[in-house]
Amino acid sequence: MAVGVFDSGLGGLTVLAALQERLPQVDFIYLGDNAHTPYGVRDADDIHHLTRGHVRTLWDMGCDLVILACNTASAAALRRMQEEGVPAGKRVLGVFVPLIEALTERQWGDNSPPREVAVRNVALFATPATVASRAFQRELAFRAIGVDVEAQACGGVVDAIEEGDMILAEALVRSHVEALLRKMPHPEAAVLGCTHYPLLEDVFQAALGPQVTVYSQPRLVAESLADYLARHPDIAGEGVPARYLTTGDARRVSDRATRFLRRQTQFEHI
Repeated sequence: MAVGVFDSGLGGLTVLAALQERLPQVDFIYLGDNAHTPYGVRDADDIHHLTRGHVRTLWDMGCDLVILACNTASAAALRRMQEEGVPAGKRVLGVFVPLIEALTERQWGDNSPPREVAVRNVALFATPATVASRAFQRELAFRAIGVDVEAQACGGVVDAIEEGDMILAEALVRSHVEALLRKMPHPEAAVLGCTHYPLLEDVFQAALGPQVTVYSQPRLVAESLADYLARHPDIAGEGVPARYLTTGDARRVSDRATRFLRRQTQFEHI
């Protein structure tokens, strides 16, 4: 059986690439809801409705495990889906928890009470919807105490990246970092809370300075999934080539994804 990877658009491809590199023996099906992207400007109910429907599609295709490779979907829909109940034998995971576990130096599955951690001041860069949800702060509070989080909504960055305008994207990143530093002059760590942002990790790091540790999700999610699959080897599959599915125009999405990943990527419309 395959592992499903869901995103509102193309950003989740950064997570998928890291998963494929770390776990070449695993079958993956990627589903991008390009017909409704971006999720970052939608309200929570709309995001939940869209995410739930597409996760069910991946479950119906045989993906017992689905990863929400979208911070906005993870923030606005994951907990609500879990509270509503997940079908027996199915599981849905978000991308926040592996990042927070790395930030707080907790092991996968450590459910002990929250405790003080080394990092005290954290900058969060994310989409407007993710920032508004406060999901990062909520999940962090389950694991750590005494951490001050300053969030910066990075409007325009996702659109610029998906349009291939990296000059604009880099300028926007520098502007958002400057705005964050006016509110929190000395962050110790920065969280890139959108799966598009790893493409600009060097820009974030340069704008923040070498003294700030930047946490990027793809490699952390890949390590967490590797740990999970070591304990659940029946999910892994046989390592067949990944399938790329989209709700949008397959040719247009394929062209944009090829530019995004800098390698040929062919999507199918569903």
